[in-house]
Amino acid sequence: MSTANLTASSIAVPARGLASFEGLRPSSVKFSSVGTTLCQRSFRSFVVKAATAVAPKYTSLKPLGDRVLVKIKTVEDKTDGGILLPTSAQSKPQSGEVVAVGEGKSIGKNKVDISVKTGTQVVYSKYAGTEVEFSGSNHLILKEDDIVGILETDDIKDLKPLNDRVFIKIAEAEEKTAGGLLLTEATKEKPSIGTVVAVGPGPLDEEGNRKALPIAPGNTVLFSKYAGNDFKGNDGTNFIALRASDVMAVLS
Repeated sequence: MSTANLTASSIAVPARGLASFEGLRPSSVKFSSVGTTLCQRSFRSFVVKAATAVAPKYTSLKPLGDRVLVKIKTVEDKTDGGILLPTSAQSKPQSGEVVAVGEGKSIGKNKVDISVKTGTQVVYSKYAGTEVEFSGSNHLILKEDDIVGILETDDIKDLKPLNDRVFIKIAEAEEKTAGGLLLTEATKEKPSIGTVVAVGPGPLDEEGNRKALPIAPGNTVLFSKYAGNDFKGNDGTNFIALRASDVMAVLS
């Protein structure tokens, strides 16, 4: 048990009737070490797991509705040069393989099937879905709408966006100010202009039909500064995938 000794003269009561501890002497408060020891012992054995573990006796997992089960791609623990990365420096994976799909969803009187198939490599929104540890591997259960696009090669530049997503090659940051001053990496402003590389087929309307996007590949666009998911191509080129609603204007 913790003990505390307070001297009456060390506590001054102001006019408003609220306790003030400004005059409290450091030596007037004493705590025993019992409570501290108990807390330390409790936290040593406290472990937090991000993924929900499914018991080995369950050998099948079937997503419902418009949900998709994705086997998460293993995170890289080394750089291209072979340098071992600490856990804090390893980027969270945003891609994986579809291993199971739901039966789809109903829009009005129409039934709409899941557009991605099992075995497809997909890229998904960074913080989407629920992580599940199943059959010895990490998986993600997420809605189909959280899938950004299909990746048919190992290079993100070939991403095929889905639904209302737009895939953009980001313009390079300005090296100098308008007055000619050279900018350092820390002072360069994040660009919010780029060239559209590919667009999705569009969102579904109330009858389950696709509504084409008003943006086309080759358009130079201005997009919301903090929207979407950033990616880097194999050659170092910066890309972003975002929803068409986050594109604010077409520049010409």
